[in-house]
Amino acid sequence: MNDWNTILYAFISGAASLMMGLGLGLAVIMPGVDRWSKRFFITFFGVLFLNSCLALAETIFSGMLHIAVAVRVVDFLMSLLSASSLPMQTVFLLHCCGDEWRSSPRFHGVLALWGVYVLLLIIAQFTSLFYYVTPDGWFHFGHGYALLIVPLVIIELINLAELIRRRERLTRKLFFAMLISVLPLTVALIVHLFVPVFPYLHIGIAILALSMYGIILSDQIEQNLRQQREIANQRNSILALQMRPHFIHNTLMSIYYLCQQNPVEAQRVTLNFNTYLEKNLTALTSDETIPFSEELEHTRAYLNVEQALYGKSLFVDYDMPHTHFRIPPLTLQPIVENAVKHGLDPDSDPIRIFIRTRQTDSGSEIIVSDNGPGFEATDNDRPHIALANIKQRLELMCGGQMSILPREGGGTVVKLTIP
Repeated sequence: MNDWNTILYAFISGAASLMMGLGLGLAVIMPGVDRWSKRFFITFFGVLFLNSCLALAETIFSGMLHIAVAVRVVDFLMSLLSASSLPMQTVFLLHCCGDEWRSSPRFHGVLALWGVYVLLLIIAQFTSLFYYVTPDGWFHFGHGYALLIVPLVIIELINLAELIRRRERLTRKLFFAMLISVLPLTVALIVHLFVPVFPYLHIGIAILALSMYGIILSDQIEQNLRQQREIANQRNSILALQMRPHFIHNTLMSIYYLCQQNPVEAQRVTLNFNTYLEKNLTALTSDETIPFSEELEHTRAYLNVEQALYGKSLFVDYDMPHTHFRIPPLTLQPIVENAVKHGLDPDSDPIRIFIRTRQTDSGSEIIVSDNGPGFEATDNDRPHIALANIKQRLELMCGGQMSILPREGGGTVVKLTIP
């Protein structure tokens, strides 16, 4: 280890190992990254960390006697791991562009080129054309080494071309992060065709990977903050639509008259009305999903108040064998309230509301149906605006979906799907 070149290579490999270890640790513990990206970066940094450790071991032990076979094995694994990061870049780019990478022709092309590289790497173990290891453990480049690198250069050129072509589908920060990851590495691999700079690629890949991860992390945190602000605005909008002055007035007046006519009923309505108001106000401070049982309690309190006001004009049927899941606050209750407001008419037939839940293979379902006048999708009134807000919050907060369909025999069916 008294050779300055070997010492420099060992220092570079050690620095790369530390940086990849840092990246792996950040990927594991850092919040604010979506689940797919978190799994990707854990795998990505894990591969690069193992590669850097092997490079450090190869640099330290090169030149020692009787380990030529060990050096060859380490070089093979190191070459395989470092090359694996290139198709992983393709996967990440396709995912960020919204494409299904498994069925993408570009990914299949990149995978084929990577397969060619692996095949050449295996052949290199039986010939000195690409590289060879001397009996005393020293690594040397062969005359055909550039041929081994050509598939990797083509992969990076494809990644660079695809990145530029799809730049409109990426945020500015994400495009910049991918660019600083792909462009310098492409240039380095082209240089590597003519001048062996393999040890320096480790520190370059480490810096580029960490830079890309930092920018992407910053971008996703900003997006998450924007989503949280949007969710809060929508939640406040729904609450404003819900707090109808005439509903509060009618409820208080009903309680006033019940105090003389039926004090026990007056107490029951007061408790339900208090629960309804409390749940509305609690929703203002909730930034996460809540247990369905809490939203159900909110809904029951509201319906109990309405039934006290309108008596036999409103009937509710519950069928909920499945309740162990979470939903955004102010989801079920506004839907039920919308059905009551649109369907309740003291001069018409009573309205009946059916609330059902069920567990499916993909998650949970909530189905709210009524026998009211039906739902006009072209309406732009306030209750329908609230339903649009619910749909958006459902998608943002838990990846759920909401559909509104006409009910057979008259009325409306609202189905919520929570994965």
